[in-house]
Amino acid sequence: MKMKTDFQWIQYSEASDVAELRLNRPDVRNAFNPEMIEELTFVFKNITKRKDLRALVLSGEGKSFCAGADLGWMQEMVKYSLAKNKKDSEKIFDLFQALEDCPMPVLGVVHGAAFGGALGLVACCDLVLMEEGTQLCFSEVKLGIAPAVISHFVLKKVSRGLVAPWMMSGKVFSAVDAQRMGLAHFLASAGEMANLQKTLLNQLGEAGPQATRETKSLIKEISNMKKSQARAKTTQVIAKLRVSVEGQDGLRSFLEKKSPEFKSRWRSR
Repeated sequence: MKMKTDFQWIQYSEASDVAELRLNRPDVRNAFNPEMIEELTFVFKNITKRKDLRALVLSGEGKSFCAGADLGWMQEMVKYSLAKNKKDSEKIFDLFQALEDCPMPVLGVVHGAAFGGALGLVACCDLVLMEEGTQLCFSEVKLGIAPAVISHFVLKKVSRGLVAPWMMSGKVFSAVDAQRMGLAHFLASAGEMANLQKTLLNQLGEAGPQATRETKSLIKEISNMKKSQARAKTTQVIAKLRVSVEGQDGLRSFLEKKSPEFKSRWRSR
């Protein structure tokens, strides 16, 4: 089942088994509006049904990854009732939850700026490649509000002690700071971003797609499990993978010193 591609505020494309989603409001630095949120949520929810995709790349068109909320949308928010604000915020939460629930690895490619809600997207990516000059900010407190919705996702990824000063002050921080706290994993100059993105995707292609999805699922679930639950879950996962077509191919290929089928398919893409 192929994804539709006729969106207004985002660009979606597929090259073989990699999907790419690009925020596409460059004139406003890819700031969120309700329509973009709806389109992003649609893609994230529907991509979970795709068994053929090995990875999703999330990036932004133009000078910045995402500047947070659109000014026009913020002007409308001032007029919202409490109930309207709550409903609006629930849609944003559902957007981040849909991204976090994507079963395949999500590579975030971040440049320019990532402010406010953009950091919710960053937090939900499994791997984050960031341009060295990127500026980031939990800007909500400067507006008299809080980074409330994104806090659920940011604090699952980042230690409270490392991120709290930035969330409470709204101070701009750097890509180096983002890497130090765990929001970013790989930094590169503007000229090297494309090559490093390709390298990271190829590294994902070296792994079995089913194994990668199972590992992502375990990473999300294991820390909240009791010992008995962890024992049952982890032993079931490894046993299932060992007898799977992919696991049998991978183990046999390792022993026979040859390339497994899933790696060969990736190299021929």
